[in-house]
Amino acid sequence: MSRSYYELTYIISPVLEDDEYEGIVEKFTQFIRDNGGEIDEVDEWGIRKFEFEMDNKSSGYYVNAYFTAPGELIEKLERALRIDDHIMRYLTLKYDAKMLRHREQQRKNEVPPVFVEEQDEEENDED
Repeated sequence: MSRSYYELTYIISPVLEDDEYEGIVEKFTQFIRDNGGEIDEVDEWGIRKFEFEMDNKSSGYYVNAYFTAPGELIEKLERALRIDDHIMRYLTLKYDAKMLRHREQQRKNEVPPVFVEEQDEEENDED
């Protein structure tokens, strides 16, 4: 059984109580574990405002989960997300080698800063 590394981002409807978010996050975290997945990290970003309304709402509760799992799990997981009335949107990414290297750097806090040419900034200051 082949296992891959995944990142799942999902948005929960913003009209719930705080403990309800916890329950939903736990439900999907446990779903991954119960179906042969291994959770690496679950990062709750909390309520974030949308650029454009989605399902007549202007914000949602964002959750990011990183995990290793067999490929068969993804279809089951996405079906569970699709039929849950509280999930507004979700996106599952399967990591390739380059993305895995970046994730390792993130874990070690070694992600290089975004490249900015200092020379250009100095020239703009002089104008």
